[in-house]
Amino acid sequence: MKFEKSQEAVDLLTAEQRYVTQESGTERPFTGEYDDNKEPGIYVDIVSGEPLFASTDKFDSGSGWPSFTKPIVAANVNELRDSAHGMVRTEVRSVHADSHLGHVFPDGPSDRGGLRYCINSASLRFIPRDEMESEGYGEYLDQVEEA
Repeated sequence: MKFEKSQEAVDLLTAEQRYVTQESGTERPFTGEYDDNKEPGIYVDIVSGEPLFASTDKFDSGSGWPSFTKPIVAANVNELRDSAHGMVRTEVRSVHADSHLGHVFPDGPSDRGGLRYCINSASLRFIPRDEMESEGYGEYLDQVEEA
């Protein structure tokens, strides 16, 4: 499967998805569709489809955004210094589409590596475990718990 950014994919984004992924915006906390999602599956970049996070690594951080302990494929995630808004943070962007995803913080569960990838729902598309094979993500089934 090839993952890339296309103008066609960008044109299909909602206004909020475009704001978050293309303009490095942030959705309001507790408003994203995946904050409370507990279904098994994977989360992919809304623009390119590259696999980013697995439900197995998702946890409730209470922050109002989906939070994960690690990427499903580390090579699909770039971490960049972000000094906007008067703070120093680490921005998380997808590699192939260069979509803004969110930020990573060192306050995640210590027994799972200590990181919290705080990700905007608007930058993601969820693929349920039962549909992963048919959508071309079968190689990641071993990283997702069964329902």
